[in-house]
Amino acid sequence: MPDPKIRKSAVLVETIHHEGGPAPETPLRRAAAMTVIENPFAGAYHEEIAGFMKDLEPLGLQMAQDLIDALGGDASVVEGYGKGAIVGTAGELEHGALWHVPGGYAMRGKIEKSMAIVPSTKKVGAPGARLDVPVTHTNAAYVRSHFDAMEVGLPDAPKADEILLVLVMTTGARIHARVGGLKAGDVKGEDGLR
Repeated sequence: MPDPKIRKSAVLVETIHHEGGPAPETPLRRAAAMTVIENPFAGAYHEEIAGFMKDLEPLGLQMAQDLIDALGGDASVVEGYGKGAIVGTAGELEHGALWHVPGGYAMRGKIEKSMAIVPSTKKVGAPGARLDVPVTHTNAAYVRSHFDAMEVGLPDAPKADEILLVLVMTTGARIHARVGGLKAGDVKGEDGLR
């Protein structure tokens, strides 16, 4: 397969100081890296598409590093992650699934404590479509305080023959998280769950 043809990329960083309650000592930071690529499978059904995942690996690594850099350059501050894709209307949902392996493993490879599976979502949409990318703790999926989502999108993407690829990283729990469950400080880090 050919290398991904990139039209544009963007990084969005949010700093959340409070959600109506007291300001925490350290604000929560969330960042999303978005890259718009040409969909090489748009317009027709293709039986063999899995090879394109390998071609997406360098892009996944670059986007993961872009997020770490946007959050200050220290991967150890990353506590949450997620990924997603919006496929243009000339493609199919399965084309978004091609991002699971290169996007997820790129983040897991850059973050030391990343035993938990990277949650994801995907959909087919027109330019300007929005996507709620789910986020969980990087090392233990049962850490309830880190269940979150970040809404992303670009006004002119994806065009019908494009895919908008997304990676998200966060620096901690939801602001004012207080619904119980496993605490991040109690993670054993053995199975990606607890």
